[in-house]
Amino acid sequence: MVIPVPDTERRPGARKDARRNRERIIEAATRAFTTGPDPVKIETIAQEAGVGVGTLYRNFPSREALVEEVYRSELTRLSALAPTLLADHSPPEALREWMRRYQEFVATKHGMAEALRAVIASGAITSGNTREHLNGAIATFLEAGRADGTLRTDIHPPDVSASMAGIMLAAADVDQAFRMLQLLVDGLLARDSS
Repeated sequence: MVIPVPDTERRPGARKDARRNRERIIEAATRAFTTGPDPVKIETIAQEAGVGVGTLYRNFPSREALVEEVYRSELTRLSALAPTLLADHSPPEALREWMRRYQEFVATKHGMAEALRAVIASGAITSGNTREHLNGAIATFLEAGRADGTLRTDIHPPDVSASMAGIMLAAADVDQAFRMLQLLVDGLLARDSS
């Protein structure tokens, strides 16, 4: 009896090509969702990624699945920035830059707003999961700032992430959100007790 060999085993680079296609789809979707109209057409994303619509749907069976992956990918990227920023900046300045990027992360999701609401409603993305990622990055900044004496020692990551969420909900526009996030960092600075 002859056992059929899966296509991915017949061609040596097939798995690598599939991963590359998936990455290109996520990159194209990220660009489209952050700059395009709401809703972005799936065909536009496939074309931008250089793949067929069938390939896109094999990787992401629905718009919601693609939106979820883009959101998770961007959240992971944002959360992983802390050590990189700290390598080049003092903890307060690194935190300021990270908050600017957080603001961009939140503000540029207009192209996926409708689908993102559906993903959140389904429970695939929760505020708890998002805060867990953010709190991890914030903890990195706070620990570095405590170690060098530039940030307060009595602040906890969940307090900062809740403040950030409140700012993004309450701000009238992007400029006000930026100013408020910078004020939040000012409030985290260690004060000389003399």
